[in-house]
Amino acid sequence: MSHRYQLEPVVAEWPQLSGNIYCIGRNYADHAKELNNEIPAEPVVFLKAPSALRALAEGPLAFPDETFHHELELVLLVGQHLKAQSEVGPDSVAAVTLGLDLTRRAVQDQLKKKSLPWTIAKSFAGSAVLAPFVSARGLDLTRIDLQLEVNGEVKQVGHTRDMMFPCSTILHYLVTLQNLYPGDLVFTGTPAGVGPVRRGDQLRVFSDALRLNANGRL
Repeated sequence: MSHRYQLEPVVAEWPQLSGNIYCIGRNYADHAKELNNEIPAEPVVFLKAPSALRALAEGPLAFPDETFHHELELVLLVGQHLKAQSEVGPDSVAAVTLGLDLTRRAVQDQLKKKSLPWTIAKSFAGSAVLAPFVSARGLDLTRIDLQLEVNGEVKQVGHTRDMMFPCSTILHYLVTLQNLYPGDLVFTGTPAGVGPVRRGDQLRVFSDALRLNANGRL
């Protein structure tokens, strides 16, 4: 079993996390097209380190003088131990939130050209930003809206109905690879509209379906 981690600063609504952070790339066709990426035949999976996590509030951020790309995502919190090759049931997700996958896009593009891993473009202090979690009980994960504002201007608007691989498919795919544990996080991919964000920018994430409205500062 993985070690337990707490986000800093600790917020009462947040559960304990396992430290495992799975991220799905290119899960919205329009986003794949805007970056000139191929449409994948199966989920594209990469990882972030637990040290990448931070709250939707000003906090640790590596490369604070750089400009990042914001990628707004629905984030799943696994609620039970799912053994490899096991079935994924409707209660497998305990809670959800909105998160930002901050990306060093220029660095990522250079790594891609060299056929190297993306790690230093995707996993660094402050690159996995989380709003407070809400219970997944009764939620239809195929009907979740998500929106990001930067400095009061709407930058990303998406809906999980547009995912190429819905949440259930993502979880089924992950358990073909390994066990999943309570407290594992799954970033499910970003819709189109990614763009620049810098230290000090005001952020707002919103979802009517989740009754979530959270503000913070990068």
